[in-house]
Amino acid sequence: MRIAILDDYQHVALQSADWRAVEARADVTVYADHIADEVALAERLRDAEIVVAMRERTPFPRSLFERLPNLRLLITTGMGNAAFDMAAAREHGVTVCGTGGLGYPTAELTWALILALARRVPAEHEAIRAGHWQTTLGEGLNGKTLGVIGLGRLGGQVATVGKAFGMDVIAWSQNLTRERSDALGVALAGSLDELLERSDFASIHLVLSARTRRLIGAAQLGRMRPSAYLVNTSRGPIVDEVALIEALRTHSIAGAGLDVFDVEPLPAGNPLIGLENVVLTPHLGYVTKETYDVFYGDAVEDVIAFLDGAPVRVLGG
Repeated sequence: MRIAILDDYQHVALQSADWRAVEARADVTVYADHIADEVALAERLRDAEIVVAMRERTPFPRSLFERLPNLRLLITTGMGNAAFDMAAAREHGVTVCGTGGLGYPTAELTWALILALARRVPAEHEAIRAGHWQTTLGEGLNGKTLGVIGLGRLGGQVATVGKAFGMDVIAWSQNLTRERSDALGVALAGSLDELLERSDFASIHLVLSARTRRLIGAAQLGRMRPSAYLVNTSRGPIVDEVALIEALRTHSIAGAGLDVFDVEPLPAGNPLIGLENVVLTPHLGYVTKETYDVFYGDAVEDVIAFLDGAPVRVLGG
């Protein structure tokens, strides 16, 4: 049995769980690099019967399943993966299993980005390294308005922290009810436009879907004040990246904190990299030691259960 572990960027997959029971029954190969080209990826995986994928780093469309006749088990970290064609998996006889996860790291990173923007942390860090002292003027959060776009599990955590900072918190999403906003003590905005107009910091916490893709484009960014910031730790395509780059270049908004992008890893020539009014992180929302311990620990359980003929955490029925 051949097992491939994909996209282990930090070289920690085998240290995050006890793989000895798996290695006694299978050959495990770990790949730290990312292959975007489907033909090259299929060649790498052509002998693999089990593949462990990290979130949506590597998509598995129908065309890839067609190139992998030996594949029997595909594991995603987390209990869902929008980049997997589940119908194609079923049709090709591939079992798809998930893992548990943790519900707080992305909310924590959201606040790292908000604070980095407000207090100019990256700029001041670089200034000290260059021999300078106090080169910018930051701003406080107390009394500012935080707009939370999506008040689910993560959005609710972000809203709660915003209130602890003394911020006025408002929220909106297509499905948000007054009962939910009242339960968290958060004001319900009448529309996305209203939220963007009122917010000093607008933070996105939505699932990427047909109705949220490009939800925030040029028109919506135009509703924001020149002093306002946009933070996205959800999925890149929720925001029109071209429109966001233009808004940042022209300073029609003050800045953005971005953990997610249209193409990941972010290509070296992407214009966002050269902008001074952004804080960029490489999709770190879920990337913590604690999360990886759960991800890979459960992946080991998934493999053993599959080899024993009793798969667990099976996705898609």
